[in-house]
Amino acid sequence: MRGLSLNDAVKRMRGKPGSKVILTIARKSEAKPIVVSLTRAVIKTKSVKIKLLEPDYGYVRITQFREHTTDNLADGIATLYKENKKPLKGMILDLRDDPGGLLNGAVGVATAFLPPNALVVYTEGRTADAKMRLTANVQNYGRPGAADPLAHLLTDAHKVPLVVLVNGGSASASEIVAGALQDHKRAVLVGTQTFGKGSVQSILPLGNAGGIKLTTARYFTPNGRSIQAKGIVPDVTVEDATVTSAEQALRIREADLENHLSNPNGDDKNSKPAVKPGVPSKVVLKRQNRTTNVQRRRMTPAKITRASRIRRTTISWRKV
Repeated sequence: MRGLSLNDAVKRMRGKPGSKVILTIARKSEAKPIVVSLTRAVIKTKSVKIKLLEPDYGYVRITQFREHTTDNLADGIATLYKENKKPLKGMILDLRDDPGGLLNGAVGVATAFLPPNALVVYTEGRTADAKMRLTANVQNYGRPGAADPLAHLLTDAHKVPLVVLVNGGSASASEIVAGALQDHKRAVLVGTQTFGKGSVQSILPLGNAGGIKLTTARYFTPNGRSIQAKGIVPDVTVEDATVTSAEQALRIREADLENHLSNPNGDDKNSKPAVKPGVPSKVVLKRQNRTTNVQRRRMTPAKITRASRIRRTTISWRKV
């Protein structure tokens, strides 16, 4: 595919399900090209994966927030309780390397663990229509014409002890969920600081020629923390022991991107502290001290380290 753009290469490889495509792959480590024959198919991936780690402890992994993520989460939790045959003593929600997705999916996932009508996220922008407050209510996560996917969720799910795993690949919708659960003291966040993608982007159509995407607002956690260029700082900092120094160097966050939108609280590393509205300009917010020492703590259950590490996905921003 030398000389072709990524989109052109993808177009050549795509085709009708069931048809064949032959790829010739050249590698430096191989003396001859590798010829691979593939059968095209519609690939369906699950955004929610579950596992009973050990008796009484469940594991839920969300890879991305999609249209049916809330439904799949409710079904997954019900399956865990059925397999355990009694109430769970603890649950792990894995949001590591989750690039985000649909906003209503994030609200639905947070609602599964929060009290009814609890604030999940709100936005602030320059115009009135850029401001909104989303609570744990079916009106904010339900699909039009569909029943409430959380209507039959066990009430125990709102009370089960919860640990949320996050890292630098957790972005947008996953940061909204993590921030809401942390602010409501519903879960303990474990891992590393998240990506910091907390801007609202709107697409304005331009006739048949396409459209223009504009940043119109910022997302805030229930306690008023801006996610943008700051991310969510976990309660317990635990570095991934399998990450090499080279991989760590390649991991970037929103604040590392050139011309990124600043954090209004002045918490991103490249912006000056913001001034509170109505306060003289000489009075600024103090920067929060960041913990430099890595805190290591034995997890419960102990088998948390056995949870498979999900391959990092490309950060995408869709509605969130």
